[in-house]
Amino acid sequence: LQVLAYNRHTYGTVAQRLVITVIPAPDGEPAYQGEFLVGNRNVEELLPAAAREMFLQAAAGVWERGDLRVINVTSALDRGGRVPLPIEGRKEGVYVKVGSHGTFSSCLASAASPQSCFRCSLGQQPLASCYDTFAPRFAVRWCNLTLLQVLPSPTTPGPLWGSGVLEEGGYFQPPTEAPPLDLLPGYLVTLLVPLAVAALLCLLLGHLMCCRREGV
Repeated sequence: LQVLAYNRHTYGTVAQRLVITVIPAPDGEPAYQGEFLVGNRNVEELLPAAAREMFLQAAAGVWERGDLRVINVTSALDRGGRVPLPIEGRKEGVYVKVGSHGTFSSCLASAASPQSCFRCSLGQQPLASCYDTFAPRFAVRWCNLTLLQVLPSPTTPGPLWGSGVLEEGGYFQPPTEAPPLDLLPGYLVTLLVPLAVAALLCLLLGHLMCCRREGV
């Protein structure tokens, strides 16, 4: 990643190259993933490692798992959210995706159940069978909770490469030759049709200009 910056007053530029190495997790992608919408934070506030660790500790209280890790942090503005009013305390909101190899707790399952979604559509509080350990540091909007179970994708076997040496007694069979095509009819149609139309137009123009004059 190459970052370019310039000074508006002196028009001086400076460049810095940042190398980011992305490696897969040693234990694979978490099979159970939950995405929380935090309404009282901006995206830059949850990017530091200390803030993400605090969020994981709060998420462990409702997930009842100790192997949680943050998978993605996205601003709510990138998901179609509105820009907050310039009022003190208003935040843009952040979507935080957390993953684990263990199943969802009963608290999360009840918060994302169809009954809970129906209550949210009515403007009521969703169902929650546990204490909200996110409050008061993180104001999680439980009506926007999304739970996803990622199934392992089947791996397709790659091609089997041979030695590259023709077996003894074998012989190469080239593909059959394509039959010859007769291109004369298409050539005549392409050439004669425009010539016939041009000849008719010339005859019509000559008739109008020469044979339709006054006195002739």
